[in-house]
Amino acid sequence: MKSELLDTLAIEQASKDRFGIDLEVRQMIALEIPISHTGTASIFLTKKKQLYTYIHAQSPLVLGDVQKAVSRLGLKAELYIPPKGQPQYFDTIGREKFHKVYPGRGNVTAADIRFYKTLAPYNPALVLISEVKNGIIYQFDIDAKSHWRPSKRFAYRRIATS
Repeated sequence: MKSELLDTLAIEQASKDRFGIDLEVRQMIALEIPISHTGTASIFLTKKKQLYTYIHAQSPLVLGDVQKAVSRLGLKAELYIPPKGQPQYFDTIGREKFHKVYPGRGNVTAADIRFYKTLAPYNPALVLISEVKNGIIYQFDIDAKSHWRPSKRFAYRRIATS
């Protein structure tokens, strides 16, 4: 219990310091579940009933790694929160990487940089979740046939309002 409280406070502080979002954790759904050999994810519900996942790893992660991990966890992402003070972070990195590969191209569209955005460094990551697919959260397990096994049952779907 004490360890979970410290982890909750650490996640709240990291979300404020690194992402500029003031979150209050209401319920910890899954704490430090493995997503790879070196990475873990914590899934939590805020006081505003929004579901987030906080992902961090010892090895470097890029946006593409985080997208794949979120999908394999059985979650559907609504928003990948960029670092604090950089709302266009993924687009900026994507454009830089695109211009390194194609230095002569002038008119760059969003479709052109779609792949290069996934190469942006993103560790730790904070992701707003819109849905838990089939009500099951998975975790990485090297001994399982597909390397992923069910970890928790949790039903959640965010209803979009206008």
